[in-house]
Amino acid sequence: MRIILLSLCIVAIALNSTAQSTVQRPKLVIGIVVDQMRWDYLYRFYDRYDNNGGFKRMLNQGFTCENTFIPYAPTVTACGHSSIYTGSVPAINGITGNAWWDRTQMRTVYCTEDKTVNPVGTTSSNGKQSPRNLLTTTICDELRIATNYKSKVIGVALKDRGGILPAGHSANAAYWYDNTTGKWITSTYYTNELPQWVSSFNELKLVDEYYKKGWSLLYPANTYLQSTADEKKYEAKPFGTSFPYNLSGFAGKDYGKITTTPWGNTLTTEFAKNAVINEGLGADNITDFLAVSYSSPDYIGHSFGPNSIESEDGFLRFDRELGEFFDFLDKKIGKGQYTVFLSADHGVANIPEYMQENKLPGGRVFMADVIKQLNKTLAEKFKISNIVVSDDNYQLHLNHPALDSAKTDKEELIEWIVDYISAEPGIDRAFAVDDLNEIPLPATIRKALNNGYYPPRNGDIQIILKPNYIEAWSNTGTTHGLWNPYDSHIPLLWYGWGIRQGKSNKEVYMTDIAPTIAALLHIQMPNGSVGQVISEVLK
Repeated sequence: MRIILLSLCIVAIALNSTAQSTVQRPKLVIGIVVDQMRWDYLYRFYDRYDNNGGFKRMLNQGFTCENTFIPYAPTVTACGHSSIYTGSVPAINGITGNAWWDRTQMRTVYCTEDKTVNPVGTTSSNGKQSPRNLLTTTICDELRIATNYKSKVIGVALKDRGGILPAGHSANAAYWYDNTTGKWITSTYYTNELPQWVSSFNELKLVDEYYKKGWSLLYPANTYLQSTADEKKYEAKPFGTSFPYNLSGFAGKDYGKITTTPWGNTLTTEFAKNAVINEGLGADNITDFLAVSYSSPDYIGHSFGPNSIESEDGFLRFDRELGEFFDFLDKKIGKGQYTVFLSADHGVANIPEYMQENKLPGGRVFMADVIKQLNKTLAEKFKISNIVVSDDNYQLHLNHPALDSAKTDKEELIEWIVDYISAEPGIDRAFAVDDLNEIPLPATIRKALNNGYYPPRNGDIQIILKPNYIEAWSNTGTTHGLWNPYDSHIPLLWYGWGIRQGKSNKEVYMTDIAPTIAALLHIQMPNGSVGQVISEVLK
């Protein structure tokens, strides 16, 4: 009997040791980035969010970091997605904008362009994309390394940069939407042909079906009390003047318009669900990662502004979309078996004319016109044409080959341009980038600009606009890109496996997300990470 008992004890100890030696991880991590979501949307529309929707579920059953900020400028899409997943900043990961001026090539380079790859699923140049311009690993790359590449990683977004940059260099796949064909595509960086399930999904022609349904308000118009009137002169009009929007005329003709409707979110969710099912994500004990970016809020916000009835309706519908997605994951993966974080790549400024009609400061700066006149004046003064070649990312880039040939004193030239630009209404400050750490600036702004500075992809003169002044190309709509809270204060919600219930008002940063996921999964953080683990989030 003693021998039997001793043997049982040995077996029990061995089993316990085995159990303890197994790293506990969720079956699936889902990263959700909402393209253009200000933090205040969580509460501005809270009373109208569905009790079974996504936002209340995450706020009440998960953990919310109420004071999450973007620690760099410019606050634009490519930088946001890259920094969330690398735990880094543009100064390190190299993604300094959606595009940047390349001094060597003397042209603007798009963040995910790659001329060495070919499109898959389309003949459009929209497919010539990859993550090669990203200089560091993402948390998805680190998961792949940690599991000896047994984990599956897939990126999904309407925008190419929203699907490619988060998924990282070693992703199994990244898919994005081709607005010329209405199909989901990829590139030869990942595969030489679309999986059958993607081709089958494309054959459903869901975009045409959504167009036939149009865009009507979810609730009666008089209940949208957090929004302005339906028709405003300062809103863009991509579909007409007011609700309901008849979209049927775009079916089979214009596949780009879908992105500026809530149906773009629906299309993204349906594709993400199909990825989970057909790729077997979360189907075994090796953690997989699905990086999903919802692009439509950005298109809607740019066109109509954050105070529009379109934006409110878009987020009310998106809330339901998230709730249904979580219900799907509960059934497919298992409730409590997956971890989700939700954040945003940037916020957005109020439309300047909205501010003005409410006696608040704000305005537009038409930089293209300013640069045109500036170059004309420079040519007359310095006898050199086309001196300013780009104003990408709130910086002026100079034509260095031309200046070198003319043996122009660059310091004198820059000083002259700074004086000229500083006189422009709406521009708060302009200065030589080389003087960034010498001129008087609040620490928050100086830090943001330093974190956004990667020399090979940055300019010569920095521009800072006055609060709620925007760089404009027309007299309608709005944009984002600066250090101000409306652009940099973003939501950060956590939900599911390994996540505590609660909230924190401690200031944290977008760059803290990847290290926190790394701690949750017990893996290395990305190799350019500067963020910190948000320990309050984890059980």
